[in-house]
Amino acid sequence: MPLRTLALIGMFFASTNICLGWDGFDNETGASVEIGKGNLVRSGQTIEIYDHGSGEYRDVDVQSIQRSGGSVEVEVYDSESGEYRTLEMDD
Repeated sequence: MPLRTLALIGMFFASTNICLGWDGFDNETGASVEIGKGNLVRSGQTIEIYDHGSGEYRDVDVQSIQRSGGSVEVEVYDSESGEYRTLEMDD
């Protein structure tokens, strides 16, 4: 019975994290960013981010993903602005 309870608690926390999105910030501007739920963050994928600094949703192309200490660096290309951005996301 305890194993079943732990599994249910684990599923609750996993689903809660998915619902909230993935928080981080833009290394260059320092603005908070969020990768919303439903985005598959993998190299070559296009994902939608919300940039709190500009107050806009942006579609960006994931170039690379690298774990660094207690965070994950996601390098993306924003085709609308023509800029590469490094997003440092919570691990």
